[in-house]
Amino acid sequence: MRTSRCAPASSAWAPGGTRWLTGDTAIARHVCLSVTVTGSQLLAKRAEAFARDERLRQEQLTACSAYAGSLSELKQGLIRIWFHREDPAGSAWKEARAEGDRLGAAAETAQFRVQLVYGDSQLMGLAEAAFSALGAIRTASDRNELREIEKKFEGAVTEFIAVAGALLRGIG
Repeated sequence: MRTSRCAPASSAWAPGGTRWLTGDTAIARHVCLSVTVTGSQLLAKRAEAFARDERLRQEQLTACSAYAGSLSELKQGLIRIWFHREDPAGSAWKEARAEGDRLGAAAETAQFRVQLVYGDSQLMGLAEAAFSALGAIRTASDRNELREIEKKFEGAVTEFIAVAGALLRGIG
């Protein structure tokens, strides 16, 4: 007769040849089955939580990367506008301005996404600081000042990325 750790061998025969489990054996099998089911449910919940956390982490990574990329594109668009500032009535300035508006909206949308998936006030402050650093481009008086503004912007983006990375790695 085959037995398992969960099913002791003691049992009784019922009328008609059906085998019934006796008191202690029935309880032991029930307990064993309950432990097995509970353990399986616990493992399933852990796997589900891990998968959910990993999806969120991937969403956070994607949102932060997209935001940093959109800021870089916006910077290029604003610099294009700056180079055409002498002729605001010209078609090149108008095209650059329209593209700058589109890039600004895309960056703002990417910032909202970061806020939705993180909600971290420090990270959002850094995201806003990087976005705001670009506003000074329009007031640059010459190329040297423009380069200084770019350096400040790059520092702000680098700080945003560093904090986002630390949060993603779970050390922030």
